[in-house]
Amino acid sequence: MSNIILIFLGAGLGGVLRYLASNGVYLFLGRDFPYGTLIVNVTGCFCMGFLFIVITERFNGMAIPLRSFLLIGLLGGYTTFSSFSIETLNLFESGAWFSALLNVLLSVTLCLVAVWFGVIGGRQL
Repeated sequence: MSNIILIFLGAGLGGVLRYLASNGVYLFLGRDFPYGTLIVNVTGCFCMGFLFIVITERFNGMAIPLRSFLLIGLLGGYTTFSSFSIETLNLFESGAWFSALLNVLLSVTLCLVAVWFGVIGGRQL
């Protein structure tokens, strides 16, 4: 139960950080391009890679609570793109090149198609 609470708290904080970061970027760079989302995704992916290694290789005794709060909660609330990225990198590093490339292809394609169908469905209401 404590891991669920840690994830809940981290996700709420991550969502607020995403909102603040992306809107801050848009204030400086404008909204002509999704700079805010791009910056959130890139910074989230950097943090995921860094914290994944630090937590799993340096903090063995605290790995589960830290992983729950920071990786699943905070970064999951900040950007799920970081989860996609670390999972894909793990596939590449384990030699599962086909699975990694398939994950990239399917994730990008299916998510774009899903959002397109969602838009079409929303417009039909």
